[in-house]
Amino acid sequence: MKEFLIYFFGQGETEEFANFTLAHFLPILVGIGVILLIYRFRDSLHACRFESKLRYLLAFALIFSEMSYYWRLVGIPALGPNPIDHLPITVCGWAVVFCSYMVIGKSQTLFDISYFWLLAGSIFALITPTVITFTGPTRFRYYQFWLEHLLGYVAIFYMIFVHKMRPTFKSLLKSYGSLIVLAVIAYFANRMLGPGANYLFMAKPEDTPSVLDILPPNFALRLLVMVAVITALFLLAYLPWYLKDRKAKKAESQVDKEVSYSK
Repeated sequence: MKEFLIYFFGQGETEEFANFTLAHFLPILVGIGVILLIYRFRDSLHACRFESKLRYLLAFALIFSEMSYYWRLVGIPALGPNPIDHLPITVCGWAVVFCSYMVIGKSQTLFDISYFWLLAGSIFALITPTVITFTGPTRFRYYQFWLEHLLGYVAIFYMIFVHKMRPTFKSLLKSYGSLIVLAVIAYFANRMLGPGANYLFMAKPEDTPSVLDILPPNFALRLLVMVAVITALFLLAYLPWYLKDRKAKKAESQVDKEVSYSK
């Protein structure tokens, strides 16, 4: 039993996970399926007597998925908590924490930040989950990773479909400003901790293949490209709501014209 636990909570020395395989796509498909179910039963969920308890359960799952990452490091001596690699300076980690408080308190501010952080930042982790290269489906880290990242999306779309929350352009600016603050913290952490620290992937390309390999190694160019890409993704995440508002405004204007003509 002890050997199994050490194996299950540990990590391998060879690559156990490959991008664009069943082990990659299946968790994403499950997450999409859950979101579609939330959309399908959104009215029933909103009217459910236990709706608040469902949100508390989701918040607990979010916090558990995030904290279990650190519990695993402490509990397995071979892994050992390394302050260089495991400080809480990540978009995904903070988005999960924000989402947990968001679903409990139905906080619009935390929704604003989490919506853009997840759809414009955390999305890279889903495309190429490089951090689990050495932990496949037989390891705890594999399931912890997917729970942590996908539950954030579930929480966001739960609040959109069930509680009618939505971002605005002001939300975009608020979230972008918060990301800049986190980036400044990450920059100084990388400088202070030296080689090995690579928070927000600002210092260097990752050791394992990822979508971020296209970024130049030069810091100034790397930062410039990252700012351009993140800005574009923030705007892309807001685009559906902009188009929806524009369509509604156009329809309202058409109704006003018809009313004026009828007079």
